[in-house]
Amino acid sequence: MIRTRRGLVAAVITLAGLTLAGVMFFASRQPSSQLNEELAAQVTRVLEQASPDEHHAHGHSFESRVVCAVEPFGTEPPGAKALVEVRWVYARHMCAVTGVSPDWAASVRASGPIAVKIDIPPQIRVPESGAGYPDRVRNLIPKRYHEQAFAEFSDDSAIEAARERFAQVSQTAR
Repeated sequence: MIRTRRGLVAAVITLAGLTLAGVMFFASRQPSSQLNEELAAQVTRVLEQASPDEHHAHGHSFESRVVCAVEPFGTEPPGAKALVEVRWVYARHMCAVTGVSPDWAASVRASGPIAVKIDIPPQIRVPESGAGYPDRVRNLIPKRYHEQAFAEFSDDSAIEAARERFAQVSQTAR
């Protein structure tokens, strides 16, 4: 009876340890919310501080300020744990151009998946719109992120924050 009870306790402890190890392994494979916040802030800065010439190079032409919402959904390398480890960020973005209208809803906007290389200088890759757009997205974004690339923003807080900044920038420009 003593051997059986000790064996049962050992089995329970082993099973609990294996379960905890499995949970920790899978949790460690997911980017932390802090890393996602840092990536969103970094990509937002890159997009909002790009010059008109840089915006023109990826299909946008305007002279006003740009305000963006960004939601990262992947990185290269895929298991990056810190911003310094990230070479590429894959994200959904929505950018609005100030100056045309002080109202977010009436502003000129661009949105969709993008790839941004975190480098000096950073590189922004945006798939061209039009016929063949889904294929261009698939060519830009790694296969493991294709489903997320075609998804909508999962959290409206980034868009709400961009709307607020847009209103502030538009009001200051008047």
